[in-house]
Amino acid sequence: MSNSDSILARLMSLHPKVIDLSLDRMHRLLDALGNPQRAIPPVIHIAGTNGKGSTQAMIRAGLEAGGARVHAYTSPHLARFHERIRLAGDLIDEGALAATLEEIETVNGGAPITFFEITTAAAFLAFSRTPADFTLLEVGLGGRLDATNVIDAPRLCVITPVSIDHTQYLGETLPEIAAEKAGILKRGVPAVIGPQPDAALEVIEARASRLGAKLSVHGQHFHAAREGHRLVYQDESGLLDLPLPVLPGPHQIQNAGAAIAALRALGRDEDAASAAMTNAVWPARMQRLRHGKLVDLAGLCELWLDGGHNPAGGEAVAATLAAMPARPTHLICGMLNTKDVAGYMHPLAPHAKTLTAVSIPGEPNTLPAEQTRDVAASVGIDARTAPGLEAAVREIAARDPGARILICGSLYLAGQVLRENG
Repeated sequence: MSNSDSILARLMSLHPKVIDLSLDRMHRLLDALGNPQRAIPPVIHIAGTNGKGSTQAMIRAGLEAGGARVHAYTSPHLARFHERIRLAGDLIDEGALAATLEEIETVNGGAPITFFEITTAAAFLAFSRTPADFTLLEVGLGGRLDATNVIDAPRLCVITPVSIDHTQYLGETLPEIAAEKAGILKRGVPAVIGPQPDAALEVIEARASRLGAKLSVHGQHFHAAREGHRLVYQDESGLLDLPLPVLPGPHQIQNAGAAIAALRALGRDEDAASAAMTNAVWPARMQRLRHGKLVDLAGLCELWLDGGHNPAGGEAVAATLAAMPARPTHLICGMLNTKDVAGYMHPLAPHAKTLTAVSIPGEPNTLPAEQTRDVAASVGIDARTAPGLEAAVREIAARDPGARILICGSLYLAGQVLRENG
């Protein structure tokens, strides 16, 4: 265990018994640290249900192509915690992370604090001490009461598509959830709004109007669409003919539109927009695995990985599979018991020859493999269980050589895959 892992384990013991969404603990800790969030480079604050990470990755690629130094904060991590904090382009190193966490542990003095509040404070502290031109800040949960929402005047806000998720915290209806996401909007700060259901857009536009926040809305102020093997983007400044996003899936077109609109709002040119399409990297989002132990076990099969875990994520994966060359597709799926499992699986049913359910090792909220199997069967998928990832991959490869295997259902499972696969 690394030094940073040991500190994080100690800090996690301070987690409140009940999660109450509030900024009180965050303000207390940041005040004690000297409010580092006020000393970080200009912030692009990104909220939404789906597409936050992909959109952030494209914006970062566009900014860095023009020579900008970019901080980035994202969650959750997949293989190791350091992925959450990127300093001027590079993942935070172990020494800097451990020193930052030790400082926070000392200042916090044993007071109750959540894991996400700790990591967000650590990011702010590290960002404040490393020169850069921009800070990309991804919301963890919701927006209004998220630990990242302590930035008084971001340079730009972005809201990616909003859908039903985390209902135990954000509300049962789309307008309630949209109101939480719209909580990142600030008075007079421009915002880019990705494609939204009407019920969500109405809430976002109403809050923006109250705050005097100028919106650039997909379908109103900018448009992005695939035409042949190109992406065509258009706004009031003109038309761009660009490469398709390197991140696979039809849903990445809408994420690309929001990313390009953000880059335009930041004064970037066509070269930046093109780099956003071709240079973005975002693991576990319909990622083809080409090397490693699990790939070796897959033999002649293609091995893919996706961390989507809600109904909108299932729809995005289904659309991606539909657009791929025809090949039998077998799912290996592990999910959390807090998710809408049937809602996730339903759009995948027409594209899956079989589903092999696994439990997620080491995750207390894993849905048992047997329950995942039963839900898959209820939506019409031929389903079974396996004791683990390796057994599942090996069995499918033996049964259907040359097929496509997609490991899916949870970012926690995706993290395990990336660690096991090296």
